[in-house]
Amino acid sequence: MLAQIGYPLTGGTERARLTVATVCLGWLLSVSHALLTRGLRVAVGLVLVTTGGGLAVEALGVATGLPFGGYAYSGELGPKLAGVPLVIPLAWTWMAWPAWLAAVRLTRPGPARVALAALGLAGWDLFLDPQMVAEGYWSWRDPDPALPGVPDVPVSNYLGWLVFAVLLMTLLGPVAGRAAALAADRDAPIYALYLWTYAGSVLAHAVFLGLPASAGWGGLAMAVVAGPLALRLARHRPRPRTRAATPA
Repeated sequence: MLAQIGYPLTGGTERARLTVATVCLGWLLSVSHALLTRGLRVAVGLVLVTTGGGLAVEALGVATGLPFGGYAYSGELGPKLAGVPLVIPLAWTWMAWPAWLAAVRLTRPGPARVALAALGLAGWDLFLDPQMVAEGYWSWRDPDPALPGVPDVPVSNYLGWLVFAVLLMTLLGPVAGRAAALAADRDAPIYALYLWTYAGSVLAHAVFLGLPASAGWGGLAMAVVAGPLALRLARHRPRPRTRAATPA
């Protein structure tokens, strides 16, 4: 959270380095949480599906334009593999795990869980891509058609994110095993990460980054999951225990 807060307070090379550090911290948080709460198989499955899958789809996207539209990365985010900065696949894992756990908390196993988890991940991209494009970390060759107020990111990118997010979430359960589909008592830090990322992104885009349109679009899209999750957590907040009165 502190790393995310630092983003609008920095610029230039320092901001790029902070961006890489933030993604690495997010990846470590998600993977270590999966390992500590659900075991090695879930953690390995999470990395294989989301980090490995993220690298594969990004390499495909850079080479062919599918499924996100024709785009290219600048050299500001560190070393590349197949035209993709190595930090980029880590970002898929960073937010895929919170989106999955939010869906686990809100739905029963089945297509509804996969769909909600996919929306939870794809909704984040309505913040991510406008922010990163504005900073010059990547760009599209032809960004038309685009959402009103966000002219530099094509609608095809958001649709590509949604399609690929459905694929990731479809694979995550079977590959990671049954433990990944169980709610755990120690999921609070990941819920906090997801809700903070939502609220912090709305605030940053609207106030600090000069991106009010993406604040609105991202706020609406990510609220599909963040809103019900916040309500569910508020309703099930543990009540403080009261001491029984003792006789005088």
